Amino acid sequence: MVQGPINRRGFLTVATTATTSLVARAAPAQEAAVAADPRAAVQTSLSVNGQSHRLALDGRTTLLDALRDHIGLTGSKKGCDHGQCGACTVHVDGRRVLSCLTLAATLEGKEITTIEGLADAATGTLHPMQQAFIDHDAFQCGYCTPGQIMSAVACVAEGHANDKAQIREYMSANLCRCAAYTNIVAAIEQARPKMES
Repeated sequence: MVQGPINRRGFLTVATTATTSLVARAAPAQEAAVAADPRAAVQTSLSVNGQSHRLALDGRTTLLDALRDHIGLTGSKKGCDHGQCGACTVHVDGRRVLSCLTLAATLEGKEITTIEGLADAATGTLHPMQQAFIDHDAFQCGYCTPGQIMSAVACVAEGHANDKAQIREYMSANLCRCAAYTNIVAAIEQARPKMES
């Protein structure tokens, strides 16, 4: 503490001493914060198609990359990787999500369903929507088909498949470069009564 009147030199001495003291006290906390590596693996447990998968992932890993690269489920496709084409669509707790925009580490405790989980594995029976896509040739190159089917299942479950216009509206986020849209709508119309019964 400076005694007497404060001059410029005295003010600078007090300010410098106080700042140095604060920096010295803050240094350990700053070092601890810097020590945490943002690329360090995050332990994550994902429930996919009824099976639990314990994974060590980079915290920035998308659900799409976790499914394809870490679990080996390659049905969900990486189309645009920007959430614009719908090829990566999967269900999380029954709702459709774009897996390329969803961080895998945020999904602990949620049920993820991919195209591989739609068919009845015990009997080998296809889901009515999968069968309808085959019956109506609702795919050409097939790249977008897993995302189309996952969105179509959700479209019916959400109650948005009452007519052609509604189906087109609620399927509009899924792009098909081969333009099989008419066949996709027909497939959804065929599958809807079987899914609702």
